[in-house]
Amino acid sequence: MRRDVCVSKIRVLLADDNNDMLEYVRGVLSAGRYEVVGTANDGQAAVDAAARLLPDVAVLDVSMPILNGIQAVKPLKKIHPTIKIVFLSVDRDPDTCQAALDAGALGYVFKSRLGRDLFTAIDSANEGRRFVSDGCG
Repeated sequence: MRRDVCVSKIRVLLADDNNDMLEYVRGVLSAGRYEVVGTANDGQAAVDAAARLLPDVAVLDVSMPILNGIQAVKPLKKIHPTIKIVFLSVDRDPDTCQAALDAGALGYVFKSRLGRDLFTAIDSANEGRRFVSDGCG
């Protein structure tokens, strides 16, 4: 007897002020068990999109206009308390990494380790566990 198992995709919102990076990450994630439900180019747009789309996980860049990624965490959590936050950043400063985690993020991935760490970070965050790239605080 065959049983079909329906595995729901993790709904992801991407936010980065670099459109090429957004499209690259969208392509990488869409090939897996993730559904990219939206993108944003700044922190405020990410908050607005999260209110409409209710993603499971938001993947944010640290450095964005209007609200940077760290500043966006508090309003994201206010409008969508169950959202999980993962940062994807070129910033390798341990203080920045710690500030992101202190703000409420469950993940911090260096863009240079995107292919190696992003899937694990999203999966871990979605399950309520923390994951950071090696060298992050």
